[in-house]
Amino acid sequence: MKTSIRFIFLFFSLALYSQKQAKQGIWRGVLILNAKQNAELPFNFELKKNEGKTELVIHNAEERITITEIATKIDSFNFKMPVFDSEFLCQLIGDTLLKGVWINHAKKEHNIIPFIANYGNSKRFLFLPEKSNPFYEGKWEVDFSPNTKDSSKAIGVFSHTNGSNYVTGTFLTETGDYRFLEGMVHNGTLYLSCFDGSHAYLFTAENNGIEITNGHYYAGTNWEEPWIGKRNDAYKLRDPETITKLKSQSDKVIFSFNNLLDKKISLTDLRYKNKPVVIQIMGTWCPNCMDETALLAKLYHTYSNQGLEIIALAYERTSDLNKVKNNIKRLKTKFDARYEFLITGLTGKDKASESLPFLNEITSFPTLIVLDKKHEVKTIYTGFNGPATGIEYIVFKTKLESLIKSLLQ
Repeated sequence: MKTSIRFIFLFFSLALYSQKQAKQGIWRGVLILNAKQNAELPFNFELKKNEGKTELVIHNAEERITITEIATKIDSFNFKMPVFDSEFLCQLIGDTLLKGVWINHAKKEHNIIPFIANYGNSKRFLFLPEKSNPFYEGKWEVDFSPNTKDSSKAIGVFSHTNGSNYVTGTFLTETGDYRFLEGMVHNGTLYLSCFDGSHAYLFTAENNGIEITNGHYYAGTNWEEPWIGKRNDAYKLRDPETITKLKSQSDKVIFSFNNLLDKKISLTDLRYKNKPVVIQIMGTWCPNCMDETALLAKLYHTYSNQGLEIIALAYERTSDLNKVKNNIKRLKTKFDARYEFLITGLTGKDKASESLPFLNEITSFPTLIVLDKKHEVKTIYTGFNGPATGIEYIVFKTKLESLIKSLLQ
């Protein structure tokens, strides 16, 4: 018996002793999107201790994504993204190298991407600092898949830092923005990337001093699309308040779905009587929905005691009810979103349109419907321009808050 106890004690002692520790500090991670085309998506992250616990903080321009769900065992180093249903499974080699995969569980295909990370490199793209003509500075009218039936318009907004070759920016589209892009210009070629746990975006392009040419956009391992651009400070996309509409002005907003406690919730419930209601059409897999949830949670904290109500209608990418509930709870916890989230049990824009037949169509996640105290539609806002868009986000935030205040009076 004593021998067995000694053996067990020795086993656990050796296991603890052999537990590897990744070095704290800045790392450079790379997702290998397409090895044949040398399409590698780089991003930086920091490993640090917070109250004795390891945290991993991903950097995208000024954005910081803090990850606390980290599991280590001997030489394995695994971590889950804080909002999205995705995770990294890695092997720690020594204390300065991670090799493994990123798995995006929200996707059914092409959802596993090779990953490698090295300690001690703060560069996103491995180019030397250089003086760079600010050819990419400003606002651009962008065409994705130009001159094809799949072409779509966007606005590119880019900024060189103090005239250097360091560049940040984003793309605005009619369905939302491409969040925080960061990169460099090297020998005239633009390189930008973003990784947030859902988006895995890489952009490259050239500039002849007049136009952006030969652009390539990679999303994950299975999407590549050309893009071009021309400077146009006056260019605008369609007004987001004119895209999704009521089929008829006499139509009423009606729906009934279960909440996280399996209770049926409807606008006719006493809780919502004579109160303005903001309806968020969203999904936990959607980065723009995440940004919008962060804003709505703050607005709810400020105005709920004055009568504001918010209801989120979740269109998820899985039929597993337990997984759906868990994903929503993670989102609610992350942003302290105390308003009601309803489970539609549906996915995709077509199903969303079918479930809300009073609307002409749903073209974007998220879509926001604002109702007055009589539950008449005041506005329907398609897409969401988040914090990465700068002034566009501030304008939208100010306008929405002003509308809410007026409806509460």
